[in-house]
Amino acid sequence: MFFDEAKIIVQAGNGGNGSMSFRREKFVPHGGPDGGHGGDGGDVVLQVSRHLNTLLNLRKHPHWRATRGAHGEGSDKHGKNGADIVIPVPRGTVVRDAATGQVIADLVKENDQVIVARGGRGGRGNAAFVSSTNQAPRFAEKGEPGEERTLLLELKLLADIGIIGLPNAGKSTFLASITAAKPKIADYPFTTLTPNLGVAIVDDREVVLADIPGLIEGAHTGSGLGDRFLRHTERTHVLIHLIDGSLENPLEAFDTINRELKEYNPKLAKKPQVVALNKMDLPDAQANWQKLQKKFARKKIEAYAISAATGQGVRDLLRAAVKRLNEVEPEPEVQEEELPVIRPAKDENAFEIKREGHAFRITGRKVERTVAMTNFDQEEAIVRLHRVFKAMGVTNALEQAGVREGDKVRIGDVELEWRN
Repeated sequence: MFFDEAKIIVQAGNGGNGSMSFRREKFVPHGGPDGGHGGDGGDVVLQVSRHLNTLLNLRKHPHWRATRGAHGEGSDKHGKNGADIVIPVPRGTVVRDAATGQVIADLVKENDQVIVARGGRGGRGNAAFVSSTNQAPRFAEKGEPGEERTLLLELKLLADIGIIGLPNAGKSTFLASITAAKPKIADYPFTTLTPNLGVAIVDDREVVLADIPGLIEGAHTGSGLGDRFLRHTERTHVLIHLIDGSLENPLEAFDTINRELKEYNPKLAKKPQVVALNKMDLPDAQANWQKLQKKFARKKIEAYAISAATGQGVRDLLRAAVKRLNEVEPEPEVQEEELPVIRPAKDENAFEIKREGHAFRITGRKVERTVAMTNFDQEEAIVRLHRVFKAMGVTNALEQAGVREGDKVRIGDVELEWRN
């Protein structure tokens, strides 16, 4: 089967804890602090693989976790960074944040990649906190938790030419006649329930064609899985619009499909189209062609009479589509940049305070990270946290918000009791 949607949960690696250690050696009476830093946690990365063409693997394995960083040790030994985990995806994968619906990345080129969850920073060892006022700090940072998020992946096929039409218009037969593709073919509607890809050679040019499963009226609202099928037309450059010539009203079929394209995405209706009246091996189709030729000409619609079953007119139609393809302006290449990292576009030091009953909730990247990396078993670490809060303006903001002795203050997963 063809799987073009998947939901996955990714967890980046936690940072390793920093070490609180002091140098203790014979004949070195004033060794001092020598705690090393923890290693950074591994990232979760999505990368395009040319060996994949569906999202089946991700539906089977929805949970992905990178490794955590190693803890720091004495003698200034820093922990090893955690290994990244690279998740292969097919070309044309659109990545969205499940919570917000925001598009994180659109992976269209081979080896395109994006970091979707950043590993936590390794905690600093006590040697990093030596100052003129504290020559022997007795605290170290914990590792920062890695990011966790739920992602929605959506595959949009990458093809030069899309083959569209109502069910049973002969799209699969047409694709099979011009490529080595072997789609399922039968004489009843909705034989094809998944898109098929094929490659054709036209005048030394290799083109990729996609047989889009039959669309019906109301497809843009999801009827007959139409909205899922329609998205596969978005990346095509030219459309071959096949019409069943044996229908009582072929022109109505033509209008129905174009209406659905426009309702789903107005840009789709503006894509170049080459129209073909199929099944010319049938008398009804031949009769309809005599009537429709002039109508298409008056509307300045490029139309061909073909029979996908016998091969009549097929090569001419394909050449016409490739000619239109050559006339399409190529999309600008995406400039190569550093590996993109998805981060909130906010001031690191910004924070917000909200009341939750008799408690206060503080949110903000730096304040949450600082609390998460504080070891509350170490008294000096708590003292340092108070200093950081004061320097950031958190203490003053809480007092202005009306915090009282004994009130609960929640930051991330930590709940503190306020003491003046």
